[in-house]
Amino acid sequence: MLEIELANRQTRHPIDRDRLVAAARLVLEQEGISRATLSIAVVSDKAIRQLNCRYLQHDYATDVISFLLDSGTGWLDGEIIVSADTATAQAPRYGSLPQDELLLYVIHGTLHLVGFDDTTPTARKKMQARQRRYLRRLQSPR
Repeated sequence: MLEIELANRQTRHPIDRDRLVAAARLVLEQEGISRATLSIAVVSDKAIRQLNCRYLQHDYATDVISFLLDSGTGWLDGEIIVSADTATAQAPRYGSLPQDELLLYVIHGTLHLVGFDDTTPTARKKMQARQRRYLRRLQSPR
């Protein structure tokens, strides 16, 4: 059973709660996770900067932070925090919609939880290919 909760902790930008939850669910299912407790928080740049500083010692806002709390074969407990402010600011740079940029952040964070990494060029290419696959399945029509 996949238990996914989403908390919208910001008020400046509209979000599609169902789509973000569906994205995390799709990634978990496709990556072999059959049991999970996952919380997703959509926050402001100010909030994500505080979390980034507190837990990762990076004093700046970022797009997504994920925390794997516990895991085993086919299961995990985790948290994903995404910034709606950053998604809105970055979307024009990549020619995407803010909602699609936020979707990318949820996919990226979920991939980290299931074991993908982006710290080397090879790992980054593999993760980006997986992200594109999920984005194609979930992006809104323009």
